[in-house]
Amino acid sequence: MPSQFNIASIQMISTPVLQENLDTANRLIGQAAKAGAQLVVLPEYFCLMGLKDTDKVLARETLGSGPIQEQLATMAKAKGIYLVAGTIPLEAQAANKVLNTTLVFDPQGQRIGRYDKIHLFGFQTASERYEESETIEAGNTPSVLSININNEQWRFGLSICYDLRFPELYRSLGEVDCHIIPAAFTYTTGKDHWEILLRARAIENQCYVLSSAQGGKHINQRRTWGNSMLVDPWGAVLANLPEGEGFISGVLSKDKLNEVRSKLPALKHRKL
Repeated sequence: MPSQFNIASIQMISTPVLQENLDTANRLIGQAAKAGAQLVVLPEYFCLMGLKDTDKVLARETLGSGPIQEQLATMAKAKGIYLVAGTIPLEAQAANKVLNTTLVFDPQGQRIGRYDKIHLFGFQTASERYEESETIEAGNTPSVLSININNEQWRFGLSICYDLRFPELYRSLGEVDCHIIPAAFTYTTGKDHWEILLRARAIENQCYVLSSAQGGKHINQRRTWGNSMLVDPWGAVLANLPEGEGFISGVLSKDKLNEVRSKLPALKHRKL
């Protein structure tokens, strides 16, 4: 029998207080694990939504050491889960910037995956301005995570927030069972584009999409869209948390993946 994989994603309204956010993440990871999740995803900027963009530069860590990474490893091990740890600020080449990095930990607390956000968000209206390139150094390497559960291989594509708008990134990762997308979509762009983009990535890649979002009004006055979502390979939304703190959970099914890909073998029909 093709296997299943129990997954969950956490939604937060992160604050400027690092340890407060880590405690919230730990509590919600515990709830998701208790509900049966084998893999849990945290949102982008889960550990810090600063009062100003430069706050994350002050909190940056070197890969392999620092309180954020140490606590994440402990959480994964204590709960016995795979933890896709949203994004944390890692040391970049430029002293005034960070890498916005997803790290993945296994149930033994070992780091088994990494992805540095490639596409950096820029957006400007009369009332809003975002320019991630001012404090973030772009990554340049796509990343796929392979996990073996019950002698069955599961492939996960790693991407972050604004990456969602660049379908060529997802194509470059090849066939995966699920794309994992930690995000902090703005309310303005999220209400118009978020669900459409998530469902499009699921439909065109014939795979699950699991997103973990920031979802509410933050102390720094930023408002994020929320709507953490699990989408199936046919584009159906299986779970959704509109806003506020909490988590969604669901099951990835090899049967469903095989069914969609066999009745509409679009991935085999590609020409370019």
